[in-house]
Amino acid sequence: STRDMWGVVRGVAVAVVASFIVFSLLGRDIHTLKVPRGIWFIELLLLFAFVMGARLLARTLIERPAARSIVARGKEVLVVGAGDAAQLILREMLRNPSFGYTPIGLVDDDPRKANVRLHGVRVLGTTADLPVLLRDRRPDELLIAIPSAAGDVRERIVEAARAEAVPVKTLPTLPELITRDANLADQIRPVEVEDLLGREPVEADLESIAGYLTDEIVLVTGAGGSIGSELCRQIARISPTRLVLVDNGEPGLFEIERELVDERGFHATAAVLADAGNATKMRQVFEKYRPAVVFHAAAYKHVPLMEANPLEAVRNNSLVTRTVADIAVEFGAKRFVLVSTDKAVNAKTVMGQSKALCEWIVEAWGHRDDTTTKFCGVRFGNVLGSSGSVIPIFRKQIARGGPVTVTHAEMTRYFMTIPEAVQLVIQAGAIGGRGQVYVLDMGDPVKIVDLADTMIRLSGREPGVDVAIEFVGARPGEKLHEELWSDSETVTPSTHEAILLVTRPPIDAHWLEEELDELGSLVAGGETLELVGRLNAIVAAPRRNGSASGDEAGAAEATPASETV
Repeated sequence: STRDMWGVVRGVAVAVVASFIVFSLLGRDIHTLKVPRGIWFIELLLLFAFVMGARLLARTLIERPAARSIVARGKEVLVVGAGDAAQLILREMLRNPSFGYTPIGLVDDDPRKANVRLHGVRVLGTTADLPVLLRDRRPDELLIAIPSAAGDVRERIVEAARAEAVPVKTLPTLPELITRDANLADQIRPVEVEDLLGREPVEADLESIAGYLTDEIVLVTGAGGSIGSELCRQIARISPTRLVLVDNGEPGLFEIERELVDERGFHATAAVLADAGNATKMRQVFEKYRPAVVFHAAAYKHVPLMEANPLEAVRNNSLVTRTVADIAVEFGAKRFVLVSTDKAVNAKTVMGQSKALCEWIVEAWGHRDDTTTKFCGVRFGNVLGSSGSVIPIFRKQIARGGPVTVTHAEMTRYFMTIPEAVQLVIQAGAIGGRGQVYVLDMGDPVKIVDLADTMIRLSGREPGVDVAIEFVGARPGEKLHEELWSDSETVTPSTHEAILLVTRPPIDAHWLEEELDELGSLVAGGETLELVGRLNAIVAAPRRNGSASGDEAGAAEATPASETV
């Protein structure tokens, strides 16, 4: 590289100057030795030529395809992609034989790159040529080196490799790369179903994110969960003054704090083992740390389990949200961001209804005149790989040899990767402020049976042959299709292309507080049947005011990129 070359120039120059000084001291009068003055310039050129020549020869022996037989060959790999990521990974493969790969060619759909050589490795064709290339070249592996590739592109590549029985590996997707600090070469991994379901990645506006989190104290409830822990990872990269981690589960809290401190080098953490619904404890936490921004991710989310435990669903989801929101207002937090769910839309289950109440709390508290705290909520569908999601369940079933259990042949769900969802949650926190509820653009819904089919194929087996798919019927409270907004809601663009603003008449705050008080009494008294009946009645007929909630605020109150709020 250019940097290496200048290092050689400096080293050679120092050597020549040193030899001149030594020669002068030994010869006392250099003129009596009759050494031409130009000898030092010639020495400089010769030394530079010898040193650079030796380095280039060594590099050629390692990197040139024709000379690789001299060194140990690793697995022969065909690389898909000829962009920046591919160049980085090629350089690592060629420089480091112990890495275990020998690139035999590149594939790229850019016609301008046809037959181009990168580090001596030629672009052999496009992805349309993959079947022929895989058949003729017979690589040991195929590597997808396009972090920005959409899921359908990856799926097409994987299908071509599967047809020729060639294992496929990949670099992480763009949202994953953004949130990781590891060396690119260390991140090569097998293709997972998450890679095939992902849409074209949408990047968050990091400048506006930094504007309200950098040098601030940030508190995350549910910090040990799937969403909460990813929030902590991404917030830590934005350099808050302190990150307060609150969770009532010891293992998850321990793991995320250990990861932040030991693996990511972020030491400004405070791990608090506490139930976020314990008002006394939470007041102590707010009194001690004075967080400026609160991300409320603590919640129960398993639909059938909440149907069987409605008292805990309402307590932990609805009442805890009220408690944390009240304390955030009491201690003057600048922002409160709720993590919501698509199950709050047209909710018929206890879990969905309890989360609908959470959204209403955000709306009502966001319109209060007695606080400067800005409230917003972010609603989205399933996140790939979260605890309790269908993907880890399917993985375990496939590992056991099946059957893979699917509720219904027509059941669909919206999916998004955890890193991408969290990026957009943080982004929404920057633009919301008056009780707005946002919904993330989740792309197109995915049929669960297709998901099961894809996962079985990725494991190297055939659906219906090696692993059976069994339809078992809906569990209590499950919908055939989820919705991201209801017919009574209007959805409009926000200041970010992947975040939509939900507009609806605002909830009556006084009525909501009375209903929450009633639900709290029923929870405290253990009145399960009465609670379920009351919850159904509240969600079925909410009392709303006339003007729409969030109709202009989503754009009008967007935080400028440079503003710290």
